[in-house]
Amino acid sequence: MKIIILGAGQVGRTAAYHLAREEANDVTVVDVNDHLLRDLQDRLDIRTVMGSGAHPNILELAGAASADMIVALTNSDEVNMVACQVAWTLFRTRTKIARIRSLAYTGHEALFFDTDTPPPDGAGFPVDVYISPEELVTQYVERLIRYSGALQVLDFADGRVRLVGLKAVRGGPLVGQQLRNLREHLPNVDARVVAIYRAGNSIAPEGDTVIEHEDEVFFLAATEDMRKVMVEMRRVDDAVKRVVIAGGGNIGLRLAQRIEERYQVKIIERDATRARRIAEILRNAVVLHGDAADEELLIEENIDSADVFCAVTNAEEANILSAMLAKRLGAHRVMALINRPAYAEMMQSGSIDVAISPQSVTIGSLLAHVRRGDVVRVHSLRRGAAEAIEAIAHGSRGGKVVGRRVEEIKLPKGATIGAIVRGQDVIMGHHDTLVEADDHVIVFLSDRRHVEAVERLFQE
Repeated sequence: MKIIILGAGQVGRTAAYHLAREEANDVTVVDVNDHLLRDLQDRLDIRTVMGSGAHPNILELAGAASADMIVALTNSDEVNMVACQVAWTLFRTRTKIARIRSLAYTGHEALFFDTDTPPPDGAGFPVDVYISPEELVTQYVERLIRYSGALQVLDFADGRVRLVGLKAVRGGPLVGQQLRNLREHLPNVDARVVAIYRAGNSIAPEGDTVIEHEDEVFFLAATEDMRKVMVEMRRVDDAVKRVVIAGGGNIGLRLAQRIEERYQVKIIERDATRARRIAEILRNAVVLHGDAADEELLIEENIDSADVFCAVTNAEEANILSAMLAKRLGAHRVMALINRPAYAEMMQSGSIDVAISPQSVTIGSLLAHVRRGDVVRVHSLRRGAAEAIEAIAHGSRGGKVVGRRVEEIKLPKGATIGAIVRGQDVIMGHHDTLVEADDHVIVFLSDRRHVEAVERLFQE
């Protein structure tokens, strides 16, 4: 697939990294910053073009006339939308994905149209899919707050199935026991452990596998059963009541708006004008003007009684420092928004409970539109090392997937069928489970290098 990525910022670089690693993709990156492009070329096997992605001559140089997809990920909503318009009008580029951050645009669906079914008058921007990183991160953090103790919470099948990653702790009912005992502990709940990571290494989850303290365990279950399964994996955490948010930017404000009706929310914003503005918008949350890394302020605001401290400012260093300070002062659980993967890995293994990578959260939405086969959802896990895919099984009985039991499907090493969604029913993927046509099959890959092999299964 020939893909043009516009923008070599954090999101653009992450997209280029993921897509260029797949042999079937031919990737070109466009940016106005020559230094960023040279750095990318040193790291990846890609082509680069310097210039504005909204200019027709630059898109032509990048190969838009023969491109299968334009992915506009610059920091400007306007540049991204115009680039999609130019790509469609001049080059008839088939798929156009744009990063659009502002609610002023995304709040008006009539501004955009899918070029497979264009409106009669052709009005609007030809954006097939728009991605709002702030909205995706907000939803992600909200789920982490709701499921206290989880490292990752990901939705499949329109929210009917959830994949949760958490760290097993000593005292949890299943810690020290074999996986086959899961059904005994949860007799009325069907759940499936799809991966275990121990000291950073993947362990195949077999019936006789013993869950150990500090294991990172990923399991699938129907959404309504998720809390029951989490109780078996770790000690029961007290229900979340008090949430402190550091940063009143786009993510901090959206998060406060989402959760202020359910929790006692305080939001700390260092810019006085912004603090006054969000105080006018929020109804129940308390808005504080100050620095979230100010020890005196945190003590004064009783940070030791906070169930969750979430640092989501635009500066990752400030997020790291304020989260570490909040943890030292007694906050029960701390999260920090961290852009650089190396920082995120280091911090999450230390004093920060959850390092949130906006790139990892965002990239899944993009990958779902790049994957071959009928793939409807993709989630990137463990800083991009693993993936979870929801694909639709097509074909007739006797094919590679349809009409076969899970144990008969020739999956690559490290791939596990965790669950099957058939209509409104959620069926865990046990060895004798039969896959039928049009089933939504959720596959976990502990090594994303085998993604193409899984895609080929669902293409045939």
